[in-house]
Amino acid sequence: MASASEPAYFTKARQAGRPVVKELPKFDLDAYIANYKGKTRFDRLLLIGTTSPLLAPEALRYAITEAKQGKDVGRYESAVSVLREIAPGDPNATRDLPWEDKVNKQVKAESDRLEMELKGYKNNLIKESIRMGHDDLGQHFHRTGDLINSVKVYGRMRDYCTTPSHVAIMNLRLISVSIDQGNWLAVQTNVQKLRSPSQPSAETQRLTAKLSAAMGLALLASGNFKEATQEFIEADPRMVQAKLDDPADEEAFNEVMTPNDIAVYGGLCALASMDRTDLQKQVLDNSRFRNYLELEPHIRRAVAFFVSSKYSSCLSILESYRSDYLLDIYLQPHLGELYSRIRGKAIQQYFIPFSCVTLAALAAAFDTDEQTTEQELTAMIKRGDLVARIDLVDRVLLATTVDARKKVQTHALKMAKDYEQTAHLRILRMEMLNAGLEVAEKGKGGGVNTTFGEVGEDRPYGSGSATQLFGESGIRSLRSGLRG
Repeated sequence: MASASEPAYFTKARQAGRPVVKELPKFDLDAYIANYKGKTRFDRLLLIGTTSPLLAPEALRYAITEAKQGKDVGRYESAVSVLREIAPGDPNATRDLPWEDKVNKQVKAESDRLEMELKGYKNNLIKESIRMGHDDLGQHFHRTGDLINSVKVYGRMRDYCTTPSHVAIMNLRLISVSIDQGNWLAVQTNVQKLRSPSQPSAETQRLTAKLSAAMGLALLASGNFKEATQEFIEADPRMVQAKLDDPADEEAFNEVMTPNDIAVYGGLCALASMDRTDLQKQVLDNSRFRNYLELEPHIRRAVAFFVSSKYSSCLSILESYRSDYLLDIYLQPHLGELYSRIRGKAIQQYFIPFSCVTLAALAAAFDTDEQTTEQELTAMIKRGDLVARIDLVDRVLLATTVDARKKVQTHALKMAKDYEQTAHLRILRMEMLNAGLEVAEKGKGGGVNTTFGEVGEDRPYGSGSATQLFGESGIRSLRSGLRG
């Protein structure tokens, strides 16, 4: 239920099914957004402004300021439009039309200039100049929000790349634009191209951390949490030492994500897709990923609690950070599914040692009420995630017992029947060969030509002693049996 002071924008958003975060997150907005650079700063500010009623005015004002520092007029207009709905009286809620006209003219003039320069480079037939001209034009389109033309220009740049380093730069540009587009298949394709054995170079080796982060993000966005986990936990720790506030530091990837994000994304995906043994070996004991986990101690504690079977403590930590994760541009669409899988796995692991557990005990263990627990268990049983039955009379969850002896006997009888059939067909074939019966393939026409009698005697199917011995129906049965 929306509060009386909540802007109508968020009431409509809640009615439309979009997430609205009423709680204040743990992070400080200024410190949080200072870790990022480039277009992701605006995207994250706009998401916070459209999701959190408490932070919306401040986040949108920052977003408008960020947009006016660039040349993407479309983004500026979208931020002003949202702020006008949330805080109509704010001075920033009115569009700065003179600024928009000025920037549009500057963008058009810059586009024309770069295209003319590129045309001149092509006339001079100097490959390196043509490549750099494409690179400048592609970056210009990217900065101004024309992502489609940016991809086209980078695609044409491929023919003028003369070294592995040039190819690596081009693919990294395409990865960045594809992430902004949300084209996750293109992200995966370009990462695989850079990882190809045919593209070994020092430049590619330096990009290993960025490639793992980009591939993990693409797999996370595609809902493939298990493979995303492998990418994040194997990310090169060199990104941890990157100076986020130094534009010259090429190890930083904060135009997309920070090392803290890798720790959070990797930890949540691991909890949702791994059992306790794998979490211990591949996450907690992983020397590479440990460098990232140290940046987010609460994720490390949550994983450690899950491994130690302290599921309530693990879920309590995750729940306390739900507001923060709902304000993350890449986690928000998948947070519900991630939390649901983590909770489902916790219930499965908790139930393994027992033959029956009361719903009250389960509710107490997972800090919820019996009705919610019953709904969760019902959904898990229907999906096949939990092999159990619910006794609604005694309010007990019962493990479905499997008769191991009956299962072994059934398997043994099936094996015996299969062996008997195979042996029968082999004996039958041996007897037919001893009787002078032959099944041979046609030389050219394909198919099967069945002849009977002495070897080399061509007698058509259905004639001679074989027909008299077995009859036509018997021969057809033999023929189908031999084919099997």
